[in-house]
Amino acid sequence: MDDADALTVAVAALRAGGVVVVPTDTVYGLAALPDMQRAVDRIYLAKDRPDHLHLPVLAGSLDQVRRLGVEFTAAATTLAARWWPGPLTLVFGFSEKATRPRWLAARDEVAVRIPQTDFLLTLLQATGVLMVTSANRHGETTPVSAPEAGRRLAPHVDLVIDAGTLDSSPSTLVNVHTRHPEIEREGAIPRHAVVSALEHSP
Repeated sequence: MDDADALTVAVAALRAGGVVVVPTDTVYGLAALPDMQRAVDRIYLAKDRPDHLHLPVLAGSLDQVRRLGVEFTAAATTLAARWWPGPLTLVFGFSEKATRPRWLAARDEVAVRIPQTDFLLTLLQATGVLMVTSANRHGETTPVSAPEAGRRLAPHVDLVIDAGTLDSSPSTLVNVHTRHPEIEREGAIPRHAVVSALEHSP
């Protein structure tokens, strides 16, 4: 299956309320449309993920991120300009002046990333933002191959997009909702690089 065929099949599966294993620029992810609650629930079932742990979001552009109603602080602007698209996840609060989607109504924060792969960016332009979390059972490592991810998460996966072996670190997670940005997980981007970028921001 070439990229065009994979894209067509993935878009159809997601719009039908399916759960799809997708390749990202870090690890394989488990994806669903955020307003398809049954699909989102199946991600939790597949991962055996605790209900109180919200799922992160992947976006295809800054416009898509802003339409989530998030508050772009100075720190968020600096880090996004430096590493988006790329392996950086930012945890945002919400702006009181913006309207957020109904599926974010109960949240205080949302973790968002713009990935750096053509396939996934094209998919996100077609579907809008997706809830995407690592394709593994909660607390386990993420398989480096798509077939293994699909096997571990069966029977809750409707489609697996295989891009070969992925052997990357997870994204670095920075909370920009706090008064001082907090690095909550060091991943592909080293901690010192994030600290340096913030120290030298305007």
